[in-house]
Parts: sequence; C-alpha cells; structure tokens
Amino acid sequence: MADDSAGKARPPRVAVLGAGPGGYPAAFFAAERGFDVTLIDDRPNPGGVCLYDGCIPSKALLHAAELLHDAAEAGAMGLTFGEPEIDLDRLREWKDREVVGKMTSGLAQIATARKVKRVHGRGRFIDSRTLHVALDGEVTTVQFDYAIVATGSLPLIPEPLEIDSNRVWDSTIALRLPEVPERLLVIGGGYIGLEMATVYAALGSDVTVVEMTSSLLPGADADLTKVLDASIRERIEDVLLDTRVVELREGKDGVEAQLSSAHLDEARAYDRVLIATGRRPNSAALGLEATQAKVDERGFIEIDGQRRTSEPAIFAIGDVVGEPMLAHKATHEARVAVEAIADEPVVWAPAAIPAVVYTDPEVAWCGLTESQARVRQMEVEIVRYPWTASGRAATMGRPRGVTKLVVEPGTERVLGVGIVGRGAGELIAEGALAVEIGARLDDLRLTIHPHPTLSETLMEAAEAFFGLSPHYLGKRR
Repeated sequence: MADDSAGKARPPRVAVLGAGPGGYPAAFFAAERGFDVTLIDDRPNPGGVCLYDGCIPSKALLHAAELLHDAAEAGAMGLTFGEPEIDLDRLREWKDREVVGKMTSGLAQIATARKVKRVHGRGRFIDSRTLHVALDGEVTTVQFDYAIVATGSLPLIPEPLEIDSNRVWDSTIALRLPEVPERLLVIGGGYIGLEMATVYAALGSDVTVVEMTSSLLPGADADLTKVLDASIRERIEDVLLDTRVVELREGKDGVEAQLSSAHLDEARAYDRVLIATGRRPNSAALGLEATQAKVDERGFIEIDGQRRTSEPAIFAIGDVVGEPMLAHKATHEARVAVEAIADEPVVWAPAAIPAVVYTDPEVAWCGLTESQARVRQMEVEIVRYPWTASGRAATMGRPRGVTKLVVEPGTERVLGVGIVGRGAGELIAEGALAVEIGARLDDLRLTIHPHPTLSETLMEAAEAFFGLSPHYLGKRR
C-alpha cells in the first residue's frame, strides 16, 4: 500500500498504457487485487490491435473462407451447392458489428464493473510517476505509483517498399476488406501473409505469395510447413520462395513489383499489394526517455524476469518487449507484472508458448522444435503420426495432417509438439500442457482419449513411439 498526502494507507495507483490483450487483462488483474487502476488507450473500447485490427477480425474472415472452401469440397461427398454469392458489405458488417463490436463493448462493461477508470488518448511519460494523455488537443494528467506499458506493435514496412499508393496495403488495411482485387501480391510468407492470402483467395482473388526464405512460415519445422505448402499451392495462383521484392512502383496496369531470385528477375503487375513482412514495437513517442527505462536498437523495451524495466516503477509487456508477438503471451505477462507489483514471488518462465497459424490446414507448435534442437545440437527423438491413420480425419475428409512429438531420449519426456491439420490450434493446448508439466510419453498414451477424435492423434503418436499404435505401423526416428 502507498501513502497519501495525509500519511494514510491507500491502494497503489496503477496506470496501464494500452488496452490490448496485454493491457486490459493487466488492468483487470490489478483491479481484482484492489489496486486503483487507470486504463489508457485511444480507442473507444478496450481490445487493442488484436480485437480491432488483428487476431479477432482475421479469424472471422478465415472462418468465412473455411466455409467457402468446405462448400467447394463437399462435392466429393455427394453434396453439391450452387456457386456462392459473396456480399462483401454484409461480410464486413458482420465482422465489425457482430464480432469486433460485441467483444469490445463487452470488455468496456467488464472494465466498468471492475471499477477500472478509463482515459482516452495517447499517453506519454513526463517523469517516472506522471503520464500526460492527449486527445483532441486536451491533456489529462495521470499520476501513478506503478505503470504497465502494453502499447503493442505496428505493421513493419521495409524502407525499399515504402511508396505513396492506396494500392499498397498493410495488414490493418487488408483486414478492413476494402475490396477483393483480381490480382493480389502478398509479400511475406509468415503467418500474417498466409492467413490473408487464404482469405482473399477464398473470396476470389488470384493471389501470389513471395517469401524471401526457402520455406513458408520461417521458424516452423519443415515437415509441418510441407503439408501447408501443398495445400496453399492448390488454392492460390503462385508461391515464390527464395524470392525478394526489391522495388514497388506505380504503373499503368497496377503496382509493379520487381521480383528477384536465382531464377527470376522481372517486373509483374498487381492490382493490390499486401506487405506482411512483420511488425515493429510501438515504443516511440512514449516519453520513456524521461524515465530510466531503456529501449534496445530494435525498439523493444528492455525488461527483467518480472517484466520490470530499468525504471523500478514501470513494467512492460506484450509485443513492445519482444518475440514472440502473440496475444496469449501478452496476457500471461500481464499476470506476472501485476503479481510483481503485488510483491509476490513470481518470474516469467514458461516452458511452452503455443504458436498457431490459422490457415487451412492450421499449423501449431509449442516447446522445442526439431529445427531448434538441431541448431542447439541437442539429441532428441522424433515421432510422427500421420492423419491418414486417423478415423476422425477420414470422416471429415481431412486426412492431410501430421501430429509430431519431440522427445527427450532416455526420460521419454515430451519437449515439444507440432501439429498440422484441421483444428491444430485447438489441439495444441494439450501439447503445451504436456511440455509445461514435463509429461512423459506414458502420460499421453495412457490418458484415455475419446474416439473418434483428432485429439487421439496425440495419444497415438505417443503409442507409435513404442510401436504400439493400433492404427499405424510407423515408429520413432
């Protein structure tokens, strides 16, 4: 507890800068502990980029894309639908009002119920105990005992690709669904680029994806991305790996992209270009230089294991402190920061942070990957269970998938899990739990899973390690 001017004990004043998936949970956690909480953000309701311009609207559009694809594939089952009619205005309205609008207004109600004070505007540190919040020329002063910076990230546009053209989009613009271009170039084969490529291809665009590395989803294991690559190539116009876009320029027939690779050096025209080459931390213009908090050369705020900056009263969480830039990582960091403010013995030390790419099929992984083990020269054993052996995958017409376990030799402890296939994002939670609690293969294989389900593939992968799977003859490598 802090002291007021009369020397009486009062609850700590906690200012939270940013109301995204790190900020609003931090505010709510702090309020539940009886702290005096002020949540600062320039949007009308809590939610941040994730709810307004990221995780949620993208998944809404991906669900629409999935429905279109499922309808197209139903013919194999003897179910034929007519050609779908896409009402772009209706789809956009459903996304904005029924999904985003309802969720953000719900968070506003929760903030009120938890007695979280909300100040609209952009906050800037004046010193280590004061924030100025500006909105439409008016400035509000917020005094605090502790502050939590959760200002997130922004789309990163490489300097050579910066041109003044409304034909060039970032992910924020693409999610607004301004139109469905006939020809769309997606620069970047990471999760943002591939998810948006999936959406626009389903809506009718001829999509080309350009990725500068030799594989889609850099960072994910190749055996998982191989399955996704095969599916993506069936749905979009072209995938160009090991290829760079060295220049964009306005042309008479759209935006001209100069493509360069070992086998390609030419300009191609597209109606719209989506640049999805990553995100950068939103740490500029926060006034951190007025405090002892430090920012590294990439713009990330430097923190310790409790998410505390070099300024003891200021904490930072989420995208603004570094990779992985994931909403659920930010939410967990929020809990750590609030518990540290409450002087509880806490440290950030997760064994597994699941990552999910919501393409079709989905790709998800957690813990140690095979490629990471190779780089670290760690000895591991690998077992894969193909979904061609899954009864549930067969009934869904979705045999294209793999469940993979990365195992510690000798102890048979699960170090990592990777899944590619329909619903991989839902399945990976069991893998994250297994890694987090140090589960052994016996824990997975002796846990009775319902049949027929895709969750069985985790159990059967563990069984396959010992050559005991009733549905698959393969063994570990």
